[in-house]
Amino acid sequence: MKIYLTAIINAKEEYRNEVLEVLQNMVKETRKEEACELYTLHQGIENKNQFVFYEIWKSEEGLAQHNQQPYIQAFGALVDEKLQEKPQIYLTEII
Repeated sequence: MKIYLTAIINAKEEYRNEVLEVLQNMVKETRKEEACELYTLHQGIENKNQFVFYEIWKSEEGLAQHNQQPYIQAFGALVDEKLQEKPQIYLTEII
């Protein structure tokens, strides 16, 4: 079963560029993963500190493997210090 994931990330203003750099690297590396069908990064128009990922994964297993990758772990290291809050993650399926 495919997994559709939306993640909302709110960077602290003073760390926005650093967070964006890490997120852009995640896009570059993630798109190479076999289980990844779509991985797009968006930035808020009114709130430039807000980033939204929209992702489609071939399977839960592929998503689980993605979450173990070093570039995802590097993002995890930013969460407490450089984000306003923990990312909001929404896992969905098409109905």
